[in-house]
Amino acid sequence: MRRGFRRLTAALLCAVLLLLPAGCRSGAEKGRIKYVIGVSQANMREPWRLVLIRELQEEAARHPEIRLVITDATADGEKQVEDIQRLLGYGIDLLIVSPHDVERITPVVSEVYQKIPVIVLDRVVEGYDYSLFIGLDNDLIGKQAGEAAVRLVRGSAAKVLELKGGPHSQASAERSGGFRSVTSLFPLIEIESVTVENESRDAAEDLVSAYGERLREFDVIFAHNDYMALGAYKAAHRLGCDDVKIVGIDGFTGQDGGLELIRGGRIDETITCPTGGREAIQFSLDILGKVSGVPKQVILRSHAITRENVDSYERQLDRATRPVDRTIRVGYAQVGTESGWRLANNQSIRDAAREFGIDLTAIDADNDQQAQLEAVREFIRQRMDVIVISPIVDSGWDEVLMEARDAGIPVLLSDRKISVAEDDLFMTFIGADFIEEGRRAMRWTAANVPADKHPVRILEIQGTVGATPTIERKRGFEMLLAEHPDYSIVYSAGGDFTREGGRLVVGQYLREHAWDIDVIYSHNDDMALGAVDALEASGIQPGRDVKIISVDGTEEAVKALEEGRLNCVVECSPLLGPQLMKAVTDLMSGKELPLRIITDERVFTAQTPREELRGRKY
Repeated sequence: MRRGFRRLTAALLCAVLLLLPAGCRSGAEKGRIKYVIGVSQANMREPWRLVLIRELQEEAARHPEIRLVITDATADGEKQVEDIQRLLGYGIDLLIVSPHDVERITPVVSEVYQKIPVIVLDRVVEGYDYSLFIGLDNDLIGKQAGEAAVRLVRGSAAKVLELKGGPHSQASAERSGGFRSVTSLFPLIEIESVTVENESRDAAEDLVSAYGERLREFDVIFAHNDYMALGAYKAAHRLGCDDVKIVGIDGFTGQDGGLELIRGGRIDETITCPTGGREAIQFSLDILGKVSGVPKQVILRSHAITRENVDSYERQLDRATRPVDRTIRVGYAQVGTESGWRLANNQSIRDAAREFGIDLTAIDADNDQQAQLEAVREFIRQRMDVIVISPIVDSGWDEVLMEARDAGIPVLLSDRKISVAEDDLFMTFIGADFIEEGRRAMRWTAANVPADKHPVRILEIQGTVGATPTIERKRGFEMLLAEHPDYSIVYSAGGDFTREGGRLVVGQYLREHAWDIDVIYSHNDDMALGAVDALEASGIQPGRDVKIISVDGTEEAVKALEEGRLNCVVECSPLLGPQLMKAVTDLMSGKELPLRIITDERVFTAQTPREELRGRKY
């Protein structure tokens, strides 16, 4: 009875809230409403956010069983908190929030998450107290814009005018950094940057107009959104500088959207910046329907749009998904069985394939990249529908992936990333945020191992040389290490992600040095447990005489944590099977997969409640 009252209350909001989609429904339609979704928008002044609302409404209109209730925080953090509390009072089933002030909204989102599912858009809150984050890789978008600029001037000498957002815009800073990381490889390209405070069309037009005849010095204008790009075009056209090339960002449909600007020849290229509105509604239904395989984070894909591909891109946006009416055949080139984590990972993928009704063929490469390459070629010969690779190392994949592309077989990456010359050689990466795992390890070190008496000396046990987890866990750790001058890595060696490898690294250090290490940072649990073996054999008490931090969260490591032999375990869940198989079925049904699909992770310490540590599946 209470739920029915909530439904009625939410439906009656149509009469008083102006921001609901296209009017209220008839009494008969109200009876079909199954879910009420609250949307807390940071503001409705920015064009990007208005498009976000439009896409939320358009996608919701495809699903008569849901109703949206939308609020506008008007760029006021306190009002956004009040808006969320009001939405909860309406009895919503799920909250979608695009934060204005991340710091202020984080505890509110955490509190709401204890009651109902929460999807966070655009700006991620601190911690993992939400159901799903949908965001963008603004650094990559900037790189794609840089590649566009280089293409337009053919890598020759050129001058670029960059129209940036305000100094407090993190997205603008990341886009600018990505752009320069590409153009810096071409020393004859010179960049002049100016700030457009409100990032509007009119402000950009005024600013570019003020250049007058000097605008003729520039070969390319790079605007951080298409609205500024349109303003730049108007100014350049009025000044008679029609030869200047213009690159924008957003790629929206509709009047004066980036796609129409491309078609009309007013700008030369745009990099799409999806809002996540459509995906938020789709994932809301998955979450509320308890569909298996919903990830923790989704980083959406961006595309470079030109006059040559604008029509095909827009057709792709309107393409309807289709049910898969046959068994999907998947070939899985797995790393091997080198650790407890990997055994659990392989089992999770096999179990999920059965759950999703997928015909899975797995080949164990036994940590041999050549064997893994041959496994992929065998899957190509067998004409698999999809190929999944957990790559042993991140290089050496271009040739075989080109063979898969030529055969029309999409490739997905699980657990580890790769470096390739062409971004379209694989569809998506499904796994953990390895950089954040490293950051969490160093964050715990700085908070729990004080440097008040002497500098903190760290021994690092790296994983397999060239593997993505090794590279990124090291990078993330060192990112925060650089902020703490009294902490340093004094010894670092590879343990190949095995227990024996960890034992050998610590044993080698003990043979060469008197023991003077304060912290051991191990890139996985097996190597950390090997380090524990070596320490105990030498009479050194792990967990007390030296603090040990590990990554993975296997059952044996958690037990060692409870016993005090490890001090901190950063989780990297191997249970990727449901997310992987959901991505496979989504792909085969016609959905575009995101750039990255990130799984849920936590940090375990001696203070973690025991009920959270026990009963784990790996």
